[in-house]
Amino acid sequence: MRAAAFLLLLGLTVPACAGSGAAGAPFAALREEAKAYEHGEGVPRDGARAAELYCEAAAGGDAEAQYSLGWMYANGRGVTRDDATAAYFFTLAARQGHEHAQRMLRYVGEPGAQMPECLGGVNPQAYAAATPAQRKLIDLVRRLAPEYGISPRLALAVARTESGLNPGAVSARNAQGLMQLIPETSERFNVKKPFDPEQNVRGGLAYLRWLLAYYEGNVPLTLAAYNAGEGAVNRFRGIPPYAETRDYVTRIMQAFRKEAHPFNAAVTGPSPELARCVVKKTW
Repeated sequence: MRAAAFLLLLGLTVPACAGSGAAGAPFAALREEAKAYEHGEGVPRDGARAAELYCEAAAGGDAEAQYSLGWMYANGRGVTRDDATAAYFFTLAARQGHEHAQRMLRYVGEPGAQMPECLGGVNPQAYAAATPAQRKLIDLVRRLAPEYGISPRLALAVARTESGLNPGAVSARNAQGLMQLIPETSERFNVKKPFDPEQNVRGGLAYLRWLLAYYEGNVPLTLAAYNAGEGAVNRFRGIPPYAETRDYVTRIMQAFRKEAHPFNAAVTGPSPELARCVVKKTW
């Protein structure tokens, strides 16, 4: 199977610029830290830690990190050599025009059919316990999240908390579908069929991407705004004092465990209230 066909099968249509320039800049720090652990520069050499950091950037769609991780697996550097996994990461990077990755695909063979665990953002035991229908939805979120520069783990935590992975869910406020989009948000992000799982997930991911840029990668503020709206977060200059919103942020933060997330500053300018926002931890 050729690289392009493989990516179409996965449903990954990452824009060609996603791993370079402005879109790739948020991942530079992760790559540099990973490189330091890979080569033992200023820190003890730790291949597992390097792979973890590279994969965090790779999950967000960063082509250079995808290539670096593929190289580690192709050469057995700090990780167990695995040509199929190497090909998986090289394919992701090659799809974005990464020339070195395109060349490496000649040497490692076909990519594995299964998504590498570090990209998935899902606990293997929880995945095994899910129904077949839920697994299809989990796989959908996992496939689409990197296209929007969103960690699959964060995207899945939002989807689970919003709807319990129910694509037909409707809230008392008329929030609809898997990612619980209110009609105004659906219109804002061009979701024509809110109960179509893929359209709904794409709309939710687009909103998360916008909010992460608006709050410059601050995850708690992004989550609070996803639940209560950015107007409420700006007005209260932090997580609004709503029991539902505070519980929502706490639940997702306990699952995601990271207060910062890479963001693309080209998506939108920052909130005018960001410098005055204060986040009080409840997780």
